Amino acid sequence: MKKILIYDTTLRDGSQSEDVSFTVEDKIRIAHKLDELGVSYIEGGWPGSNPRDVEFFKKAKHSSFQTARMTAFGSTRHPSKKAENDPVLKQLLEAETETVTVFGKSWDMHVTEALNTTLDENLRMIDETVAFLKKAGVEVIFDAEHFFDGYKKNPDYAMKVLKAAESAGADWLVPCETNGGCMPWEVREIFTIVKQACSVRLGIHTHNDSETAVANAITAVQCGAEQVQGTINGYGERCGNANLISIIPNLKLKMGLDCVSDEQMRQLKEVSSFVDELANKAHWNHQPYVGKSAFAHKGGVHVSAIQKNRETYEHIDPKFVGNLQRILISDLSGKSSILEKAREYNIDVNAKDPKIQEILETLKASENLGFQYEGAEASFELLMRDALGEKKVFFDFIGYRVIVEKRREDETPISEATVKVRVNGIQEVTAAEGNGPVAALDKAIRKALIKFYPELEELNLYDYKVRILDNRRGVASKIRVLTESGDRHSRWGTVGVSENVIEASWQALIDSIQYKLNAFSKAKEPV
Repeated sequence: MKKILIYDTTLRDGSQSEDVSFTVEDKIRIAHKLDELGVSYIEGGWPGSNPRDVEFFKKAKHSSFQTARMTAFGSTRHPSKKAENDPVLKQLLEAETETVTVFGKSWDMHVTEALNTTLDENLRMIDETVAFLKKAGVEVIFDAEHFFDGYKKNPDYAMKVLKAAESAGADWLVPCETNGGCMPWEVREIFTIVKQACSVRLGIHTHNDSETAVANAITAVQCGAEQVQGTINGYGERCGNANLISIIPNLKLKMGLDCVSDEQMRQLKEVSSFVDELANKAHWNHQPYVGKSAFAHKGGVHVSAIQKNRETYEHIDPKFVGNLQRILISDLSGKSSILEKAREYNIDVNAKDPKIQEILETLKASENLGFQYEGAEASFELLMRDALGEKKVFFDFIGYRVIVEKRREDETPISEATVKVRVNGIQEVTAAEGNGPVAALDKAIRKALIKFYPELEELNLYDYKVRILDNRRGVASKIRVLTESGDRHSRWGTVGVSENVIEASWQALIDSIQYKLNAFSKAKEPV
């Protein structure tokens, strides 16, 4: 099986995205994750361009990587300097990486207008830079910046750039589709010519300004590229780089090419989420292969079909990339969705039970009121168990009161909640303060119940989202609240809907507690 080497530039090109900034520690942690994923090259940054990258390479020297080669990135020598006296090249070698990637201009317009030098001098810069680095004993990857646009404008000169790097001893030539505007058929035509003209190994580097970065990278592989450069989740300047999270399974599962092991590819979803987390970005639910919605099924017809054969609506088995199949519950659902969910929750129910139709009607009526269970499956499980007579009642609600008080203009408001419940005939009244009314309510209800149910000590509220359902009604609009709660074993979502945001929040909080108590009670039942 042909081996395609994965070259990751998340730490350099990816960090140039306007909404991404990694600390040195972030970069070290991501580098280790990339190594575990099985990438062949990790481009750590441009030493000398900023203090952060200098510090990263210093720390990376003391790190052990199993599969990846740490790579320093920089430019060819300055037009006015000799290679041996150029500070950029000196700093590249001081990074002490096994591999160095240098880029050079291959579009004549960039040479004369951006570099403000001659075409011949640019060729000498490339030749002398590559030769200097090879003499230092490192592997050299030459990135031909703007190659495809340069080729379309002046094909002879663009090819001279590649040949200059090749004759100087470059180990890899990487034509770059830097502006991201080429179509796959253009990449195919040009890359085929490059493959025929060059004898060293070729790579591909593409950008996503026309939403073709992944397609262009795959096309280049079909034409002979043996190295693919890209970033995790497609981070990068402007519209981003080629997304390795899509490229890796495309190479392995669709094209039958070796790039990472089966076990490593099962980490794909984890790596994608990990990098998003360190970049402080929400994970894209609809991201191909690894998104939360990538293998989610909502319509009843779809659910019925995948129960018979997964391949009816799934192009791969989600476990290959570390993802999961999900059956969503909504007013589009049919009986098959309800039954599938019942099996998922280990609820024993007969397909002919009339209560299934009752649950379906209740579901549709609830969603008509504004409830949504796609992100609140714990609330749906409670709804189902209640309809089937399996939901246990652990306490009776009597009432709550929330006070928000601001004493002075320059002080933060104070929120206090009082909750009254009855457990086994015993009335409990508790009060708690929080940094907001919902936090105060959450503390008060748990404070009231923990003495009866100590397992609630480990319950945490992780996420809280509010959505206005009809903004035409202004402050009288219905509010939907989605919460995510969890303990050390799992997490679950709940929902509440009301014109009053406190009441909607209360509904979601109560469902979260009810779910925890029901789950704990069921876990204690004898097998």
